[in-house]
Amino acid sequence: MSDQANILRGLMERRQFESAGAAAASPGAACTIAVTSGKGGVGKSNVALNVGLALAEEGARVCLLDANLGLGNIDLLCGLNGYWNLAHVVTGARRLKDVVLDGPAGLHVVPGASGLVDLADCSQAAQDEIFRQLEELERTHDFIILDTGTGIHQSIRRFLAAADVVLVVTAPEPTAIADAYATVKSLAGADESLRLQILVNQAESAQQARAILDRFKQTARTFLRRDVESAGFIPFDPHVPAAVRARRPLLHEHPECPAATAIRQLARRLKSIAASVPARPPFFARLARRASRKAA
Repeated sequence: MSDQANILRGLMERRQFESAGAAAASPGAACTIAVTSGKGGVGKSNVALNVGLALAEEGARVCLLDANLGLGNIDLLCGLNGYWNLAHVVTGARRLKDVVLDGPAGLHVVPGASGLVDLADCSQAAQDEIFRQLEELERTHDFIILDTGTGIHQSIRRFLAAADVVLVVTAPEPTAIADAYATVKSLAGADESLRLQILVNQAESAQQARAILDRFKQTARTFLRRDVESAGFIPFDPHVPAAVRARRPLLHEHPECPAATAIRQLARRLKSIAASVPARPPFFARLARRASRKAA
């Protein structure tokens, strides 16, 4: 019954979403949201998946790329079984349309998007063809969500710097906060139009999350001369690991739990940010230019 309610909610809100006038809805102008972290174990992939699902339930066309280097698991969290992934597209064994999985609520999932790192070893003709397929994928979606590895990895930073929004996920523990700061520091020299958002996951209380976010923003402003925005927090919720064990997205397995409510609020915030993102060339065109500059 809860699944049916989510579907009905998405249908009812589709018209509202389409009339919002978000820039992300324009052909070829998908808003790219890169979800990253400074260390593993902070719930980054769960956030990426369920934010994508929340946007899809509101009627957005969402594609989720699993670009977590060597550790991709989005298909498992969705209960999907995909053998082919983007690495097979890079080698020419499959075309992009052959590896896209149909996830819940119309969400599209591209497993193994970390294979994009291998593009530097391909011929220029092969790179051009793969980016052409990726740009075609982008034109048919409103949001591209990248579930990346840790942001301090050099190849991952290329993804992050080319995105419209970077969502850095941390947890309320000193090592996670320090590593999240290192990620932001690695992006401090990126284009000022890049929206850096900090999300505290698994927070014990709103007061704890606010203290972490305020201190984080102040430190970044003082030492990095970079403004970092608060994306809010997601409370610690035992329903999250239960959904992981069930191989079901949290928003479908426990749609009314506190963490699911917070994720829907986060998705609405990101949709609002997307509406204010300045017009730029498509994400994969930007990424292709960065790849060509690196090759040169």
